[in-house]
Amino acid sequence: MSPVIHILGLGPGKGYITVDTLEVLKKSARVFLRTEVHPGVEELKSMGIVYTSFDECYNTHESFEGVYEEIVERLLSYAEEYVEISYAVPGSPMVDEKTVEKLIDRAADMGIELDIRPGMSFIDAMAAELRFDLRNIMLLDATDFEPYSIDTSLGVIISQVYDKFIASEVKIKLSRVYDDNTLVTVISGAGNGDMMRKVEIPLYQLDRIEWIDHLTSVYIRPMGFEDRERHGFEDFKYIMDRLRRDCPWDKKQTHESLRQYLLEETYEVLEAIDLDDDEKLMEELGDLMLQIFFHAKIAEEKGNFDIYDVVDRVSKKMILRHPHVFGDVKVSSSDDVLKNWAKIKKEEKRQKTQTEVMESIPHNLPALMLSCKVQDKAAEVGFDWDDVDGAMEKVYEEMEELREVYKGTDTDRMEEELGDLLFAVVNVARFLNIQPELALKRTADKFISRFCYIEKAAERKNQRLQDMSLDDMNVLWEEAKVNKTGKKNQK
Repeated sequence: MSPVIHILGLGPGKGYITVDTLEVLKKSARVFLRTEVHPGVEELKSMGIVYTSFDECYNTHESFEGVYEEIVERLLSYAEEYVEISYAVPGSPMVDEKTVEKLIDRAADMGIELDIRPGMSFIDAMAAELRFDLRNIMLLDATDFEPYSIDTSLGVIISQVYDKFIASEVKIKLSRVYDDNTLVTVISGAGNGDMMRKVEIPLYQLDRIEWIDHLTSVYIRPMGFEDRERHGFEDFKYIMDRLRRDCPWDKKQTHESLRQYLLEETYEVLEAIDLDDDEKLMEELGDLMLQIFFHAKIAEEKGNFDIYDVVDRVSKKMILRHPHVFGDVKVSSSDDVLKNWAKIKKEEKRQKTQTEVMESIPHNLPALMLSCKVQDKAAEVGFDWDDVDGAMEKVYEEMEELREVYKGTDTDRMEEELGDLLFAVVNVARFLNIQPELALKRTADKFISRFCYIEKAAERKNQRLQDMSLDDMNVLWEEAKVNKTGKKNQK
């Protein structure tokens, strides 16, 4: 006979143990309880059912995970030793019971049979008390949930709110999704008559309740779109769907017509980063996200892909290209990460030569950025200078070649030599880990700032720039450099 564990539920409180469960417990020679701190345990005592609880495990571990692991280890060991045992848990075995989940994962591999009997869960008692429909419920464990997994269009139950410390953590997580004044119901001992306590309070007061205990759960009612103080991914998709359906301007947009806005929003994000303005960055990232959702919606209408496909594709890409995170590959530096990335990307795209890799770089990138990427790809196979000195010598060489032609009439040759010089300068920037596009933009911004100084200084002297000599303007330019940078010889 294979070892067997009868897994039973004690219900949400006193009087909810099923007849079937009681019969199994009465016949069992070995009964184990996850905890005896439960209203229904008195019923077992009154019937003379002898049991062993695992309550001492809670005092020997710093985390619930450790508690559950020890309980499961001991149960599996007892099953092998005694052949047949019973294990009873609060509520229903298949509702929010981590030890049962772990037993299911491990028992079969050890040849241990699990006999799981249904029981009434604490959710049934909560539903009856608070009058909600179980079809529209999301159940979360207070000790292990991510706030952005919450769907606010559903009723949300947070179980295992054992104490004020956990209640505080739950409050912080929920405040990422709900407004601080959102009403939540805190309930303890649902279905236990006079033992039951419940109160409806604003979310921000969640950890101020004195009577929170091991039977406490939190319930948040479903919220309609118009009622939500904070919005998430699904809300934004709904907004985009409505815009494409009801807004005349949004309805007529195409991938092509939106190109300019995608570019504009990208540059506005960059500007917010340059300004170190978090508030502006948050707003501009939202505007950029709007463009992504917009293009995905247009593609969805054509039957090509939707925003979920976009998220799925990039998620799979990140997992595949980070084998050192999601796999067994070992790396020792960020350089190793980049090498792995390039190798995996090349395999993904079935590129056999480095020329194919270069040709796959989008050629509508800004020229400086394109040049930098091309040089990076050449460097991957060793076509590169040993150090920045070699790259710098190439700049001098290209400068001399431009000097030879710039006074002539061959504009095609001049363009070629100027391009070679710029390409060489990009290579120096690459060695210095400087983005040439950003460096040139910074200089352009600096030029505008200093020119503004010249113009305002001329106005103060009642002079027009058109009437000033270059020498006069250079004097003001030098003043601008001192005022803006504090370094007289910096330009």
